[in-house]
Amino acid sequence: MATNGDLNRKLRMALVGGGSGAFIGRVHATAAVLDNRAALVAGALSSNPERAKASAPDYDIPEARAYTSYQELIEKELALPEDQRIDFVSVATPNHMHFPVAKAALEAGFNVMCDKPMTLDLAQAEELYETVQKSGAVFAVTHNYTGYPLVRQAREMILNGDLGEINAIRVQYIQGWLRTKLEDTEQKQAAWRSDPAKSGAAGAYGDIGTHAYNLGRFMTGLLPDKVSTNLATFVEGRRLDDYGTTVIRYENGALCTLTASQISHGRENDLTIEIDGTKAALSWRQENPNEMIVRQNGEPHKIYTRAPGASFMKPLADASCRIPAGHPEGFFEAFANVYRAAYDAMALRATGKDFEKKDTIYPNIHDGVEGMYFIQQCVASSQQDGAWLPLKHEAARR
Repeated sequence: MATNGDLNRKLRMALVGGGSGAFIGRVHATAAVLDNRAALVAGALSSNPERAKASAPDYDIPEARAYTSYQELIEKELALPEDQRIDFVSVATPNHMHFPVAKAALEAGFNVMCDKPMTLDLAQAEELYETVQKSGAVFAVTHNYTGYPLVRQAREMILNGDLGEINAIRVQYIQGWLRTKLEDTEQKQAAWRSDPAKSGAAGAYGDIGTHAYNLGRFMTGLLPDKVSTNLATFVEGRRLDDYGTTVIRYENGALCTLTASQISHGRENDLTIEIDGTKAALSWRQENPNEMIVRQNGEPHKIYTRAPGASFMKPLADASCRIPAGHPEGFFEAFANVYRAAYDAMALRATGKDFEKKDTIYPNIHDGVEGMYFIQQCVASSQQDGAWLPLKHEAARR
């Protein structure tokens, strides 16, 4: 088969962020090329010009396309012949830089893969939404947990009615790495995540609470109605929340309890979700992503494994696998599934064809706006002692 269908070539990628000491930039770079559908050809890897240049060899970015700022990247890439310039920009910076980089890339006509949360605040998210509509570009948000095959299996089962009507969701994302005031050391990841000017109005809730919320929305398709939240900062002197609990009421009457923590001893990256329906219930855990449990009263518990080709696998879940059953697939592969779905749209756009912009399998601008609304309303609710506040945004998927 031709690479990227009728486009018949690899997509050309630029990475913004990801310089020395970064985590998520390397994840983007790895996931983006996993299926041999893209090549990383340019980058502005740091806000520090010297570090930006010095980091380029780590990604095999040639010196001529190792830029010292995102502005230089966009200007010089636009000056290249169309058959050489980039197709998309991956934004892997701290939160406060997502909006200016993404907006500039979109206005230049480039597609965008943006890390989450999408922007620093809701106003930026809504402005970026308008920019995406005007640009006609592909815009994806890397809520990468939606890329796991069994998460997609659960989604298809739920939307197919296999669990009946959904009554309840319990989702938690529990970490322990910020139990101490790590931001006072030289730890780069902790420093910006605990700084309101770079992280935004929320700490743990912006970083991992948004993932938990998005996972419930993706798997069930339920539309939120109201939210009540209590956030806490348990490490003395920290400026943003490091723990929080939320109750979400959905339009169909279902309830979700959501917990996000970064101060729980011994917990690593424990994203877990349980969903109760009138016919059955299921549970899935990110630290053991190749198994999902389905339960029905009076029946033996069923353990679904990631098993491409098996009769029980739903089409989307099956297509999200790369290797045979029993060989674990994990974080990088799930991340790459988000990229792969966005590439399908990018290839269509590049060949002048129409592509779906709202009801996509990859998280898009609608999900990004909704994630920022979730953060805003959770923070506001907590400031009002857990008051119930609206959680329906007009840009959300329906």
